[in-house]
Amino acid sequence: MRVLMVGAGGVGGAIVRIAARRAFFEHMVVADYDRARAEAAVAALGEDGRRFTAVRLDASDGPAVRAALAGHRCDVLLNATDPRFVLSLFDAALAHGAHYLDMAMSLSRPHPTRPYEECGVKLGDAQFERAAEWEAAGRLALVGMGVEPGLSDVFARYAADELFDEDGIDEIGIRDGADLVVDGYDFAPSFSIWTTIEECLNPPVVYEEGRGWFTTPPFSEPEVFDFPDGIGPVECVNVEHEEVLLVPRWLRAKRVTFKYGLGDEFIGVLKTLHKLGLDRTDPVTVSTGGGKAAVSPRDVVAACLPDPAGLGDRMRGKTCAGTWVKGTKDGRPREVYLYHVVDNQWSMREYGSQAVVWQTAINPVVALELIASGAWRGGGVLGPEALPPRPFLDLLTEYGSPWGMREDVTSEPG
Repeated sequence: MRVLMVGAGGVGGAIVRIAARRAFFEHMVVADYDRARAEAAVAALGEDGRRFTAVRLDASDGPAVRAALAGHRCDVLLNATDPRFVLSLFDAALAHGAHYLDMAMSLSRPHPTRPYEECGVKLGDAQFERAAEWEAAGRLALVGMGVEPGLSDVFARYAADELFDEDGIDEIGIRDGADLVVDGYDFAPSFSIWTTIEECLNPPVVYEEGRGWFTTPPFSEPEVFDFPDGIGPVECVNVEHEEVLLVPRWLRAKRVTFKYGLGDEFIGVLKTLHKLGLDRTDPVTVSTGGGKAAVSPRDVVAACLPDPAGLGDRMRGKTCAGTWVKGTKDGRPREVYLYHVVDNQWSMREYGSQAVVWQTAINPVVALELIASGAWRGGGVLGPEALPPRPFLDLLTEYGSPWGMREDVTSEPG
């Protein structure tokens, strides 16, 4: 297997460190718009970097991406950029005849008149519209293969296959929480602020059997969820996320939700950004020392905040991603939480990557290894829940990052 990975930021850098310890691929090309960043990701490997090459590549330039795939004889494109570049990379992979993986799907657009009641363009719609082309080409586009979405979807499939009765799931709810603290900063998101704004300020999507997908206002339906491994109770709220759009395509559940533990301060900052228009992506004209320039307000916010990839040394605590499932087994009520916890101190010591980006990065590497071995195969546009979960969960444990399961979950209205 020869892989072109586009994006050498926090997650991309962690992918390189994780992949370097595995033998399933022949070569990985690490590409980024900032060549120095790609080179730094490879240089950090030292002698272990022999199977890696750093190049400059503009993710929005489809012909250049296809040329890179061809020139380096890559049969897989791994997208580690932010969601703005999903479609250009997705289309380039199909045009070249490569398999494709991403960790976030094509962007949504709210309903023009009823944004908090009805879906407009949903996450991933633009990709699923081309599923037949991928299937006809005999190529796999594995979408949403990070931690959330990704591992959370694998957990959902595992629960449906092995833990609950057929047609016995009342709700699949992704629940994400942490007790991470970043020393020295009043506000320092542990993940891309561009993506965080997109997820948190868009109308959250909920799925209900018989009703389908619908939306609610941001930060709706607060609840306190008790997270494992000492994290404890965290208030979680509805957030737009891919799992709600993926899970119902393959699994039957009466309700599917995604709730994120943000905290009052974080929510307050996001609401202020929205009020000031600083969450916008359309450029505005500003005066600079060199004249007028068009800049995206959201890009300015991102530039003013510390790079999440560089926060690991200042970060303390754990992050937890997981899937809560409620229903019946053998006709009796059952409630479980399947989860994956990463301690920042451990991920920094073992890989030099902070916990949130490392937890995201390990999952596409596991998926690539399963594709390389043939344990995961298929054609078309597929979510993680379309593929057998047990090989993934076993390999995740082999990577030294075990998952857990808790019965009788505690969740209360916020």
